[in-house]
Amino acid sequence: MKFVQLAILSATVGAACAFAPLGPALPAASTVAATSTSSTFSLRMSTEPKTETEEATTYSILSEDSPPNAPDFTPGQVNAFGSDVSAASSASAAAINGWVADEGLPCYGLPGVLPPTGFFDPLGFAQRGISLNEVKRNREAEVMHGRVAMIACVGYFAGEQLPSPFGINGPANDQLQQVPLPAFILLTLGIAAAELKRATIGWVEPDLSDWTKTLWKLRDNYYPGDVGFDPLNFKPTDPTAFANMQTRELQNGRLAMLGWAGMCSQELVNHKSIADTIDFYQKVYSGVNPYETM
Repeated sequence: MKFVQLAILSATVGAACAFAPLGPALPAASTVAATSTSSTFSLRMSTEPKTETEEATTYSILSEDSPPNAPDFTPGQVNAFGSDVSAASSASAAAINGWVADEGLPCYGLPGVLPPTGFFDPLGFAQRGISLNEVKRNREAEVMHGRVAMIACVGYFAGEQLPSPFGINGPANDQLQQVPLPAFILLTLGIAAAELKRATIGWVEPDLSDWTKTLWKLRDNYYPGDVGFDPLNFKPTDPTAFANMQTRELQNGRLAMLGWAGMCSQELVNHKSIADTIDFYQKVYSGVNPYETM
């Protein structure tokens, strides 16, 4: 029973982190200045003129209402990424869903950074020097894999508990090979069609005369993961709301990828469904021999 309680507690904490409000915590000694109407898209640290007694540091939050020709930083300033950005300029002038790529910010200012970890990139996938195209491509992969993982987590439970039209049963890991060949072909064609459609929306057409220029290249006006599929009209039109929803989707997708990996590994080890595994350990922690009651 303790195992089940620990699993429930872990899921609750993960869900709470996934729906935490957007925006990193600022130092208490800082002065936060927000623009009048729009909200936070990128956090930058600027240094005010020094006085004889102290050097004041303020954090300013830029919005889409900021003057388009205003300089990003003054000489000697350091951004939130910890680098000198005296010569830094916006990597993209046009805003996409309220986001303007800024090479002076972690991950070019894309949403997804939350306390307590802040910008967490131990393997350096978005470190300084990584191109905007590669960062967008990595974010595209993260968003899409997160969406697939969320569907997979639901599929593991639903596929093992609900009746199947093809008489498929057993652990989810063993169900794909039970799918009839015609249904498997249709499934494969459906996935291929969706991937080809996504490629035509987000990727630059290949240049066969010089393929290195267009290989793995995303369109400049393409926001990672925004393929235009929104049948329930969930996508907000307000840039602030969009950034918050994007962060929630990322956090839930990250949690789902970890959850799916755990469920898949568990079934590979004991060849039991998720519900059977929970029932097994409930008996173990209740002092009942699970092998005598099977």
